[in-house]
Formats: sequence, structure tokens, C-alpha cells
Amino acid sequence: MIVAVVLSMLIMMFFVGPVGKFVNEHPSIQMLGLSFLIMIESMLIAEGAHLSEVIFFGNPIGSVPKGYLYFAIAFSLIVEVLNIKLRKKQLHGYGEEAHNEGII
Repeated sequence: MIVAVVLSMLIMMFFVGPVGKFVNEHPSIQMLGLSFLIMIESMLIAEGAHLSEVIFFGNPIGSVPKGYLYFAIAFSLIVEVLNIKLRKKQLHGYGEEAHNEGII
């Protein structure tokens, strides 16, 4: 277990630079990451309320299937990848003009 933790930390330290650069170059990815954190946090709260049998306005809190969460994350990532590719394609050929206007 200790070896796995140390190995995962080394891998994270190796990829922190490229991932940080990519996220800083694409602000929409930052917002997407924040929305994922909020979605996961909400799911954890709902799961905890379900397991502790909380009653909310006279109704028990139900369990939310994880497939909904995974589908929302995958769909959002696919849409964002398509947006990034489209923006690159649209700006291709307008390089100096777009750079002067602060678009890229």
C-alpha cells in the first residue's frame, strides 16, 4: 500500500506541469473542473443523507445512481474537447490578428 501511494505521488508530480499548463491555457476547463467538484460534492452529500436515512420535507432521501454522474462528466468533457478543437480550427490562419486582439 505504501509503495502504491509513493508511486502515485511520483506520477502526479511528473504530470503536474503539463496538466497545469493545459488548464491555465483553457479557462473553460477550469470552470468544468470546478463544476465537477461541486457535482461530486453534492453526490457525496446525497449519498451520506441516503445512508443515514435523512427525512427531508417528509420524504426520505433516495440514492442517486452513479451512472448519471459518470455520464454527465463524460458528456461535458466530450463537448469541451469539441469546443477546443473548433476554436483552434476557427483561429487557424488568424494567428497574428487574434494574438493582437488578445484572443489567443
